[in-house]
Amino acid sequence: MRSARRLMAAAAGAGAGAGPGPKRPRPEPALRIGTHDGTFHCDEVLACYLLRLLPRYRDAEVVRTRDPQRLAQCDVVVDVGGEYDPERHRYDHHQRSFTQSMRSLRPDKPWTTKLSSAGLVYCHFGSQILAGLLGQPEDGPVVTALYDKLYENFVEEIDAIDNGIAQAEGEPRYALTTTLSARVGHLNPRWNDPDQDTEAGFKRAMELVGGEFMDRLDYYHRAWLPARALVEEAIRRRFEVDASGAVLELPQGGCPWKEHVFSLEQELALPDPLQLVLFPDRGGQWRVQSVPAGPHTFQSRLPLPEPWRGVRDEALSQLAGIPGCVFVHASGFIGGNRTREGALEMARRTLAQRHGEGTQSG
Repeated sequence: MRSARRLMAAAAGAGAGAGPGPKRPRPEPALRIGTHDGTFHCDEVLACYLLRLLPRYRDAEVVRTRDPQRLAQCDVVVDVGGEYDPERHRYDHHQRSFTQSMRSLRPDKPWTTKLSSAGLVYCHFGSQILAGLLGQPEDGPVVTALYDKLYENFVEEIDAIDNGIAQAEGEPRYALTTTLSARVGHLNPRWNDPDQDTEAGFKRAMELVGGEFMDRLDYYHRAWLPARALVEEAIRRRFEVDASGAVLELPQGGCPWKEHVFSLEQELALPDPLQLVLFPDRGGQWRVQSVPAGPHTFQSRLPLPEPWRGVRDEALSQLAGIPGCVFVHASGFIGGNRTREGALEMARRTLAQRHGEGTQSG
């Protein structure tokens, strides 16, 4: 290929003296991404960043204006213009008629939060963006899993905040002031700053949002996804750990297992929920931890026995009748033992307590 290029260049050079050659084509003008000027928000910042991850828009100019004539000259417009038309690459969500969610545009997805410009761009281009960044097939399992994960744990929050959708019903117990959307908002000029220009802040916001998006993608790709494979293998081997099938053993600590347990229980249609998880800590000792009652609660499905809670070391070993005990947390959600065998025995005693209570209550 290089030789062919050299020959073509040499032929072009040789013919240069014979007369004027063909005119060089004029370089195509840079594509333009349009969004509104003035105060910026996290959704259009992320939308612009995501678009520039696509090869087509990599060198695109971001035009910030509300002038309809200037916007009409843009190749893609986000968060302004009062129009959602993906065929013409218009992605606004402020018009009264707009009610789209991820589920309405992609019925195979469960999320019903109203989309912002960020969610619209992610919905239409997210798989293509991730496939390009990761070098994976767009319809492959890696891109599919990470597409869903990044929407649920990154983009959806931005959609909801921009559309004024509360996280839960009722008055919150405390304020959340350090979300990504809030930090982007703080990059706008203060109301009493003499200089109200927002261009520099918008560029800083794109760097902030882009950095966090890439960091999150890297974590989910290189840590969260491998953890899922580890947990799935542990579930398939759970009866080798204990005949109950209720105890999971992970080969190393630090693995983010909770979310994977909940999702895999459903995907694999486990007949009974998992109760306890064993894993070694960094010091070579072992932990036994209860599976939480749900993904957003501190309550445990099966806490360790109440008499053990808050007791440590030899006193705990004597009380439990298990050598090598180190501690049990005051809430009973986790305990420790010096050996795997000791931690497993703590798990079995906890299971036995549950069965005993069930027999007594029956």
